[in-house]
Amino acid sequence: MARLSAIVVLSLLPGLASAAQISGEYLEARSCDVYTGPCFANAEMDLAGKEAVMAWRVEKGGWNDIDLAGLSVAVVARSEKTMGDTGVFKMQAGHIRSVILVDAKANSAQRDALVAFAKDAAKDFTKDVVRVDAVPMTLENDHLSGKGRFAAGDVARIETRGMQKGDCICTNEQVFYQPLTKVYDFSPAYSNTLSYTGAGLDTTWTAHGQRSAFLATFRK
Repeated sequence: MARLSAIVVLSLLPGLASAAQISGEYLEARSCDVYTGPCFANAEMDLAGKEAVMAWRVEKGGWNDIDLAGLSVAVVARSEKTMGDTGVFKMQAGHIRSVILVDAKANSAQRDALVAFAKDAAKDFTKDVVRVDAVPMTLENDHLSGKGRFAAGDVARIETRGMQKGDCICTNEQVFYQPLTKVYDFSPAYSNTLSYTGAGLDTTWTAHGQRSAFLATFRK
């Protein structure tokens, strides 16, 4: 009876029975404004927002019993139409192709685990993975300032700053689109740069000056 009581108590304590197996920092940027007025968003639908880079840096834990602390992984996605979820309705993005970028520091088992984690974290965007490439990766977020930086060799890059008063154009801005994956503590940010110059998606892109990014944390 005492043993059963102990199990019940442990199951009720936060952070014990429900502790995350993996957690860390997340940075995302897309080729459309995510913090914007509805009129601007409606004008961009199915014209912009067809490209996205989602990046994770593991701070603690791992996946499939493989320790991934200190490693990063990213998904680069290209869709037929605008990707996004407003919280009220989900865009019908059509066929999505993606490239997974894994940290060059990872060993073979860690690379497999990073790919498996990315496919689980971004299920809707990894149904057709056309390439997996290992590249040097860094990801740093400063949530107070809104500054984020992700670099995957010379293949992909995100650089952000915090939102400023001058970024408000129509005075009706809001977080129109939610982050593409399940994250926590997210805040919109201004993308100084979003780029993908790698292979596999039949296109490359470089964009500057959009309200198109999110800084966040993740845990699973």
